[in-house]
Amino acid sequence: MTECEKCGLIVGLGCACDLAPSPRRPYEGTYRWIRFSPDTLLISSRNVAHIPGACEHMTEEQVLDPENGWGWILNPDPALWDRISAEYPAQATEGDTSRAAKKRCKDCADNLAS
Repeated sequence: MTECEKCGLIVGLGCACDLAPSPRRPYEGTYRWIRFSPDTLLISSRNVAHIPGACEHMTEEQVLDPENGWGWILNPDPALWDRISAEYPAQATEGDTSRAAKKRCKDCADNLAS
């Protein structure tokens, strides 16, 4: 058995120094959005919360087009996603600030859970 010089663990039995880092969320490996980070909370005109890149319902261009009425929160509290409900809506702070998410996109939620 060989001990890793970097971490001191046995190679193949706990040492992961030579493994490529994997993204926190599976969809981040193919993340292509420019204006919004993967932590941004997007709010549709139907008051549904989305995460950029976590679903295929919209593109960045659609979100940025004022005609489509999207709002967003750039640096939300990390626990905000889990709290979103009719009783605890997430109010947009940028874009169309009249938007308040009252439910989460099911596809986004499924991707965040995987």
